[in-house]
Amino acid sequence: MALPADTHVHSEYSWDTGGPDSAAAGTMEQTCERAARIGLPAVVFTEHLDFVGWEADPGDESDLVRRLMDADGTLVPPPLDVDGYLEAIECCRHSFPDVQILTGVEFGQPHLDEEAASRVLDVSKLDRVNGSLHTLVVDGRRHEPPTLYRMWPADKVIWEYLAEVPRMVEGSETFEVLTHIDYAVRYWPREKNGPFDPKRFEDGFRQAMRALAGSGRALEMNVGGQLRPWIPQWWSEEGGRAVSFGSDAHEPRALANNFPEAVAMVEHYGFRPGHRPADFWTR
Repeated sequence: MALPADTHVHSEYSWDTGGPDSAAAGTMEQTCERAARIGLPAVVFTEHLDFVGWEADPGDESDLVRRLMDADGTLVPPPLDVDGYLEAIECCRHSFPDVQILTGVEFGQPHLDEEAASRVLDVSKLDRVNGSLHTLVVDGRRHEPPTLYRMWPADKVIWEYLAEVPRMVEGSETFEVLTHIDYAVRYWPREKNGPFDPKRFEDGFRQAMRALAGSGRALEMNVGGQLRPWIPQWWSEEGGRAVSFGSDAHEPRALANNFPEAVAMVEHYGFRPGHRPADFWTR
C-alpha cells in the first residue's frame, strides 16, 4: 500500500526539539533519509510558529523547559529561524530528489497571533499551514492542558478547549488544517478520572467539527499516538470533506507512524486520496 504524505513533521528548527544546536532529536536531513528508506512520497516540515509564552508545567523538569522559562514561570518559545529553515529545506530537496519536501508551519493560536506572525514571514507562501490550539487564556495568561487540569475539573478543560475551536476557526483565515483536535485529551488525568470517554463530550467535538467543516478546511488525522476512530466518523457525519495525515514526529523514527492503520480508518468513512501525495484526502 502506498503511503500518503506526512504533513505534520518537526525538525531541529522547532523549538521543542531543542533547536539546531541540540542532539536530542534528529535533523531534517535524517528525517528525509528515513522518508526515502520507508518509501514515503512527501514530507511537510511544519515547524512550530509560536509567539506568546504560557505558564510552564510545574511537573516538567526537563532541561529544555528550565532553559526557556523566565522568572515568573512562563515558558517563552524562541522565534523560528526562518532563513535557516528555508536553507535546510533547499539542501534536503537537492539531496533527496525522490522525496517531495514541502514547507510549512504549525501555527499555534493563529486567531490570537496573526499580526505577530505577519511581521516574521508571509505564511501564504508556504505549502501548508497547520493551525493548532495548544493553550487557553485564563486571567490574561496562557495555559496548556497540563496546567489547566490543575486549575479546573477535568471535564471543564475539555469543554473549554472545544469551545475555543470555533472561535479559532472564525478568528483566523491563515490556517488550512486543524491539527490534533484531541490535544487536551492527550493529558487527560486518568489516575483521578478514569479512562477518557469521548461520548461524554460528543456534542462539544461535533460542534467544533461543524464549525471547521463549515469553513471548508481540513481536519488532521494526528496519528503519532493513539488512533481514535470516532474522530473521522464524527468528522464525516458533521460535513467534513477533507483530511490530512500527520505523525507530529519530533524525531525521524516517528515519521509516518501508524499510517497504514490510519489510512484504513479514514477509507472506512469514505475519504480517498487526491492526485498528488500531499493533497488532502476527500470524500
